[in-house]
Amino acid sequence: MLIVALIGIILLTVIDQLIKYWAILELKPVGEMQFLHFGDTEILGLRYLENDGAVFSSFSGMRWLLIVLTSALMGVCIYWLIHRGKQSKLLTASLTLIIGGGIGNLIDRIFRGGLVVDYLDVKLFHFAVFNFADCCVVIGVILFALYFFLIDPKLEKQGKEGTVSGTVEKESEDA
Repeated sequence: MLIVALIGIILLTVIDQLIKYWAILELKPVGEMQFLHFGDTEILGLRYLENDGAVFSSFSGMRWLLIVLTSALMGVCIYWLIHRGKQSKLLTASLTLIIGGGIGNLIDRIFRGGLVVDYLDVKLFHFAVFNFADCCVVIGVILFALYFFLIDPKLEKQGKEGTVSGTVEKESEDA
């Protein structure tokens, strides 16, 4: 399962960087393009933007803090993936998405002067411009929350019941 997660992380990171490469070459010169619309209603557009912050431009201009924080969070996620990933496919999938997206944006912060390339612009309502890596992280965090609040408690309960019943069985064998 760890090998599949590693392949997934690599694929997500490569896809993110290829899309950003395309955005720099094709989208940056024109600034904006139509992408997804229904009749005259624009739903999603493509708009080139370089973001030096995090979510909704928070921590703007704090490149090194964001690099250190992202690296630390990726380290925690990698630790969880290695040590607890076998417990659930949902946990593995969520951590794979978080790590792949995190690495994609970390590459931008390190190699593009602290600027993360964003290009997805929700036109249906006013929202932030974001990228594929951001989508991976958000979906991964949602899946992780589902795992943490719905599945992990059940696994812990099963583990405790197994320990209690194993203890009771051993005690009855000793008697």
